[in-house]
Amino acid sequence: MCAVVAKSLDVVVLLKLLLDGAAKPYAQLSRDLRMSASEIHAAVRRCAEAGLIDLGSKKPLRQPVEEYLLYGVRYAFPAKRGPVARGLPTAYAAPPLAGQITVDDLPPVWPDPQGSTKGYGLEPLYSSVPAVARSDPKLYELLALVDALRVGRARERKLAEGELKKRLDQHANACTWRIAI
Repeated sequence: MCAVVAKSLDVVVLLKLLLDGAAKPYAQLSRDLRMSASEIHAAVRRCAEAGLIDLGSKKPLRQPVEEYLLYGVRYAFPAKRGPVARGLPTAYAAPPLAGQITVDDLPPVWPDPQGSTKGYGLEPLYSSVPAVARSDPKLYELLALVDALRVGRARERKLAEGELKKRLDQHANACTWRIAI
C-alpha cells in the first residue's frame, strides 16, 4: 500500500467541487480553475484515495472534508509569507472576515498584478487562485477562509472555522456533492 501524497491544488479542486451543485465534466472544471484536465483528474483521484471523495458516487464526503479543511490543511500546506506586494486580499483581509477583524499590520494578499491592495504576499495554494477568485466570489470566500486557518492567529482561525462550517452546511444541504466522470 502506498501513501497518498496530497498537493495544494487538491484543496482548490475540492473547494470547487463543494460549491458546484451539478456534476461538471473535467473540461469545465479545468476552465473554471485554470488548471489542466489531467491536474483536475489527478486531484480527484488523490482526494478519493485520501477518503475525501466517495469512489462509487464521486461525491465529496462532508465529515472528512470538514476535518481535513479545519485540521489538516494548515499543517500539510503551511502558509508562506513573502515580501510586500500588490494583490488580492486573503485570509482575515478578505470577505467574509474582513468586516469582523481589525489589524494594524499590512493585510495578507495573494500577489497579483491586477490587485489593488498593498500587503504582505501570501503564496496561494495554486498559482491560478487570484484569477479564479476574481471570477468566482463564493470560491474566493472559501479560499480566503482556508488561508485564515493556515496563517491566522487563534481568534482569526476560530472565526474562519465558524464561517467555513456554515458554508459547508449550506452547500451540503443545497447540492448533491458529486462530480461527473
